[in-house]
Amino acid sequence: MTEPRTRTRLPAAQRRASILAAATEVFSETGYQRGKVSEIAKRVGVTEPVVFQNFGSKSALYRAALEHATSSVSALLRGAADAGRPVPEVLTTFLDPAHMERFHQPGSHGFLFADATALADDPELGEALRQVHRHFAATLAELLRRGQAVGDVRNDVDPHTAAWWIVSLLAGRPFRAAVVPNRHAVEAELTRMALRSLFPEEGGGAAAT
Repeated sequence: MTEPRTRTRLPAAQRRASILAAATEVFSETGYQRGKVSEIAKRVGVTEPVVFQNFGSKSALYRAALEHATSSVSALLRGAADAGRPVPEVLTTFLDPAHMERFHQPGSHGFLFADATALADDPELGEALRQVHRHFAATLAELLRRGQAVGDVRNDVDPHTAAWWIVSLLAGRPFRAAVVPNRHAVEAELTRMALRSLFPEEGGGAAAT
């Protein structure tokens, strides 16, 4: 059991950020349906009414957690490119099947995204899910354009379409996990196929190794 954190009086912005961080943790571990506001409050060291005062409802808090997680992943990808890593290397590392397996384990952002996908028809959460996917697709398209500018990504690839292809590849993991035999080999080959289609022949060969 998680021990309650010592309750301290925080500035409003810091309290809200702490609640959001705890909510992202809880929803990434349990999903929306099983995630409890009482657990989020306990991790921050506040009462449930304080959580609702800051976010209004559980669904609003979940939407904020989704956007927070998406922004964090997008910032990591952009940061890697800003640090000078070639776009093929950034995408290959991110899409590596072993990394994707960890990324989708309970407690990780990928688990939160997969949980959200199952809630696409929820009237309170569906639009938030669409916005999250658009945000992530825009990040991927930006990376692909940066790669094209230096010749690391094929010029005949449309960045917008390719970005949504990658998003679809990731979103299909739960389906493949449920029905595909020899899934790990299939995931590895799907990743290689995706990377080969994005990078020039020399870069694609390097990415697939």
